Amino acid sequence: MLKVTEITKSFNRKFALDAVSMQMNKGEIFGLLGPNGAGKTTLIRIINQIIQKDSGTIHFDGKLMTEEHLRFIGYLPEERGLYKTMRVLDQLIFLAQIRGLNYSDSKRNALHWLEKFDIQDWSKKRIEELSKGMAQKIQFIAALLHEPDVLILDEPLSGFDPVNVELILNELKSLKEQGRTIILSTHNMRSVEEICDRAALIHQSKKIAEDTIWNLREAQKKGEFTIRFKGNMIAFANALWIGFELIEKKEIGEMRYETTVKMRGGNKIDDLLKSLMGNVEIEAVEERYPSMQEVFIELTQRKEVEDEK
Repeated sequence: MLKVTEITKSFNRKFALDAVSMQMNKGEIFGLLGPNGAGKTTLIRIINQIIQKDSGTIHFDGKLMTEEHLRFIGYLPEERGLYKTMRVLDQLIFLAQIRGLNYSDSKRNALHWLEKFDIQDWSKKRIEELSKGMAQKIQFIAALLHEPDVLILDEPLSGFDPVNVELILNELKSLKEQGRTIILSTHNMRSVEEICDRAALIHQSKKIAEDTIWNLREAQKKGEFTIRFKGNMIAFANALWIGFELIEKKEIGEMRYETTVKMRGGNKIDDLLKSLMGNVEIEAVEERYPSMQEVFIELTQRKEVEDEK
């Protein structure tokens, strides 16, 4: 749906984006990840034509992107921007009209979303009367009013309590099922694991990874397994011998333990199970995959080490 090719942007001779390329497919939730200052927001602003790129191209649904395509994009910026003295319903109608809807469609869509989120009682409140989380919800609705094909959300979950985070995530899943493309720029790695199909990681103005969430996690796995068993911990440790390393252990009941074990050399899970059988009663074995938080830290630290060489 969106294809970014060799996008470069600099400010005061310092790269904000250095030949960054990636693609966001139709009907997927795409995570745009990176530390503060990596270039995520700059890329989002370039896609929305708020600022101009120095070089590179962007294609929207197979065509070179123009200003006309902006009406098919919904955008929730990181810097919230509602008019404090306007009433909620008037604000939503105004923002929908900016996106090309007529007054009646704007009002109908606004009332639909207020009712869907069960906040229709807010319609006559002024924005300045709302809490940060409430105003955030209104701005999220504003990004959806014109039924965009692509929804770009920059840190959409900041300011929300856990209940509203779940509400927003469920709504994003529903929009994906309708075929919308969603670009999610966030530091909330739990939400990335939960709802994103693919992700790209930007660090120090360069893209350093792009793949499915599963592949990104699998690529960073370290041959570790979580094992839960009944029996004697000393017997378990002795059975590991030299082919496996006991990294972590936790007693979870009487003579019951949960451990993390790392493979050494060319050993495999079958070898581990054979060494344990007869020594302890194995209840569960699961290969440990790193979280997206761990992937994020590993890849950014590796990039910094490479840059220092």
